[in-house]
Amino acid sequence: MQKKKILFLGESYRADAITWMNGLKEFGDFEIITWELQTPSNCIQNRILRIFEFELAIFKIRQLIKTQEPDMVIAERTTSYGFLAALSGLKPIAIAQQGKTDLWPEKSISMPLKKLIQHYAFKKADLIHAWGPVMTISMKEANVDMNKVMVLPKGIDLEKFNNNNNANPAKICAIVTRSLLPEYRHDIILKSFAILNQKGIDFVLTIIGNGTQLLALKELAKKLNIENKVNFTGRIPNTALPKLLQQSNIYISMPITEGVSASLFEAMATNCYPIVSDIEGNQSWIKHRENGQLISVDNIEMLADELIWAFENNKYRNEAVLKNRTFVEKNVDYNVNMRIIANKYHELINTNSTN
Repeated sequence: MQKKKILFLGESYRADAITWMNGLKEFGDFEIITWELQTPSNCIQNRILRIFEFELAIFKIRQLIKTQEPDMVIAERTTSYGFLAALSGLKPIAIAQQGKTDLWPEKSISMPLKKLIQHYAFKKADLIHAWGPVMTISMKEANVDMNKVMVLPKGIDLEKFNNNNNANPAKICAIVTRSLLPEYRHDIILKSFAILNQKGIDFVLTIIGNGTQLLALKELAKKLNIENKVNFTGRIPNTALPKLLQQSNIYISMPITEGVSASLFEAMATNCYPIVSDIEGNQSWIKHRENGQLISVDNIEMLADELIWAFENNKYRNEAVLKNRTFVEKNVDYNVNMRIIANKYHELINTNSTN
């Protein structure tokens, strides 16, 4: 029997996308064809070029569909790639909301257009992925047919991200695994650790990843006199991440907006205690001082105080990380969740072929 083919529209280099595609190959025996926009949106000139590329994209996608004959199209985001999937003419369509709303930045002049595009994609989609409950709030507000929505995270590989944590218990061994972009507020984290340093509290802070803020953050660490305690690793292979999490006892993530964070699940799986920003995307998974800590957005002093509290309350932390491991085993197992998603795609393809 011939393998079913899926056309994936989205940034195929992203860790989330790789997890999604690999799960479909492994558990659905799908062949994946990818297409993505080639112009990065990292400056004004490129953003203008990307708009032109976007306008021509549908012709390229339809040509690809004609030559490759995929059985289904899936798309990252309910705006850009989701809209292209809706226009592609291929059925069935699955689109995935990546953020709390996908309508970002909130004060963008193109917001009315983005809302129209998203509405069209929602209407045309046969399946809409909400990787977590926080994403359903905006969907309901947009009058989405919630019968089409699957609320399920892709999950993480619990064998790779196992709970053999061996962090040094004598000091704060903190880790940050988010991209070095302004919305992830690494500067707030560094300033909090400067307070700890002034108080004579020993720590090592590992900051993983790359992004536009790298040089500025390195300069800030120097200015705060903590550069000898902060390790910027740059981009690392995903295979190296579990070990680094297992060598850390506290995970920190301070974004101002969040959909569903695989990084948080990875930390929870590896018995790395989470301290995260107090926003809806994190509130779905973390309850303050029950299984982690929630910090007001951009509150440097609160983060410093809560880091000290977490480190001093070792018994509480040990109980919390055990709870978190049980939670991810029950709800965020890649082997279980991706099998459910792959089966759903086969069901959609079979239903579509008989119509």
